[in-house]
Amino acid sequence: MDLAHTKTADESCAFFGVDANVGLTDDQIKKNLEKYGPNEMPAEEGKPLWELILEQFDDMLVKILLLAACISFVLAWFEENDDQITAFVEPFVILTILICNAVVGVWQERNAESAIEALKEYEPEIAKVIRQNYRGVQKVRASNLVPGDIVDISVGDQVPADIRILRISSTTLRIDQAILTGESVSVIKHTDPIPDPRAVNQDKKNILFSGTNIAAGKCRGVVIGTGLSTEIGKIRNEMMDTETEKTPLQQKLDEFSQQLSKVITIICIAVWAINIGHFNDPAHGGSWIKGAIYYFKIAVALAVAAIPEGLPAVITTCLALGTRRMAKKNAIVRSLPSVETLGCTSVICSDKTGTLTTNQMSVCKAFIFSKIEGNDISSYSFDLTGSTYAPEGDLFINGKKVRSQDFIGLEEVATICAMCNDSSVDYNESKDIYEKVGEATETALSVLVEKINFYNTETSHLNKREVATACNQVIQSMWKKEFTLEFSRDRKSMSVYIVPNKPSKEGTRMFAKGAPEGLLDRCTSVRVGKDKLPMTPAVKNEILKVCKAWGTGRDTLRCLALATIDNPPKVENMDLEDSRKFIEYETNMTFVGCVGMLDPPRTEVLDSIQNCRAAGIRVIVITGDNKATAEAICRRIGVFSENESTAGLAFTGREFDDLPPEEQRAAVMRARLFARVEPAHKT
Repeated sequence: MDLAHTKTADESCAFFGVDANVGLTDDQIKKNLEKYGPNEMPAEEGKPLWELILEQFDDMLVKILLLAACISFVLAWFEENDDQITAFVEPFVILTILICNAVVGVWQERNAESAIEALKEYEPEIAKVIRQNYRGVQKVRASNLVPGDIVDISVGDQVPADIRILRISSTTLRIDQAILTGESVSVIKHTDPIPDPRAVNQDKKNILFSGTNIAAGKCRGVVIGTGLSTEIGKIRNEMMDTETEKTPLQQKLDEFSQQLSKVITIICIAVWAINIGHFNDPAHGGSWIKGAIYYFKIAVALAVAAIPEGLPAVITTCLALGTRRMAKKNAIVRSLPSVETLGCTSVICSDKTGTLTTNQMSVCKAFIFSKIEGNDISSYSFDLTGSTYAPEGDLFINGKKVRSQDFIGLEEVATICAMCNDSSVDYNESKDIYEKVGEATETALSVLVEKINFYNTETSHLNKREVATACNQVIQSMWKKEFTLEFSRDRKSMSVYIVPNKPSKEGTRMFAKGAPEGLLDRCTSVRVGKDKLPMTPAVKNEILKVCKAWGTGRDTLRCLALATIDNPPKVENMDLEDSRKFIEYETNMTFVGCVGMLDPPRTEVLDSIQNCRAAGIRVIVITGDNKATAEAICRRIGVFSENESTAGLAFTGREFDDLPPEEQRAAVMRARLFARVEPAHKT
């Protein structure tokens, strides 16, 4: 059901003849299983060992060596003099070299056999399904799902198949689908049909894709694709269908081997033919046959001497060493000659999210107001270092490092970031890295709290896992979170209701965060230090001006406004079941500050691209992320210069598809960025 995103929820269920409240019958399940197959990617049929071994000898130079070794062995076998054992040395050495060469090649290919099958890691094991023969929701193996199945999915789950959302049971539904689309932040989903039949995966906001993760919310949907029919299954098909070509080195070796074999054959025949008159010499006992064999051995010896026996072994060894170096840098190659192609590379096509960037959201800018006197408005604008989830980084103003304790407004910023947050950071000991627990944007705010460290928390005595949340825990010990008003698309904000844990703290508060354009309309005041001043049009314009500057040009940051409600409504006067009323409780807010974040480039990428350009290699970035974000990252890493126009140099997948074939060829020859693309575009 390729156009499921264009259908309504009822039409999607009708297509499979299923009731969303009841599920499929046993007969329907059986028929769909026979029609569509199991919900799993079939294991790749690996080549048998004997075939891999034979492939290692499928080389002209190796074949010549093998023939020479066999002939030498046969002649040594019939050697009649005392040096018969010595005669076996030559064929033995040649065969040893060839066997070692084959062993290394087979080992490398077996080692990389799992590269394609790595996609199976994204296959979830369990699904929560509604079927007529069950009472309520039951857990089944995800491989048993069939198109038409009704499934329930909630936060923390991995999506078990491609699913059309029927209804959302929470205020919002956020999906982390970076593995498929390259989007660095979670995506808000909905149930409305999308009329565009050519919509790319990123625009299919009513579809959940197999292997992606639920960052927040709960929903029910109908399975529309399983196994190889899912979007991630289609990627595997395309990977399996790739054609292999011989590398330039292999082509040159084949060419060299053919020429060498012809020359050696001619010379050997000539040497043997020239000596026909000497076959009857007394030195051979007067036997013409013995003379013929003697000069044939000389011709073979000449052929073996002319063949560079060490060449295949030297090439294999060098490529194997190159493979090991690449493996240490997390690059796995399937066959040894692939290493050599890097030396001949003239164009590199690279993904963005997780490749050129860290795929870890990071707050890199923040601002709070320092003075508001009429139209005299000034602010502190902070730059923050650190580009991963590691709780490491410093604050700078105009390039000068500063202490957070010198800016009283940062206390409230840190408090809002710590409390208006359902995510965290955890330390993965096996990988020795800090990882997100929850939603990427909120995790970045947790890391910001650690970088601010307003209460000067001592962390030198803590282990890495404790360091990840030390400052957050200090703040969280001061307040108790009563409940959360979850994010919704209409008001573009979320908030938490908190009460103090310590008598010395202020009374009940609400902390909110959200899109500046949605939050500012409900702010009636602004925080300056510890003072609370009225929100004027001039102040509001200043905030929007900063956010616009951050959101365009080189930065293209995702901006979040932070605010407090000092006198929130009483709990008994709030209807927490109706999310449409949440906006009524998030009023009379006080603007505190703003933060800007992005998925930052890896620190080594800029130098790498400069080195590529110096070597005459053209770098093309291909990403599923939106065009503006991709262009901003490309300016940071040197693919585009700071003020360079991207017209004709950057295309979205849709723009590229709309070009005629001749212009597509021209675009590929000059473009440096393709954004908002699907995996199929990459091939």
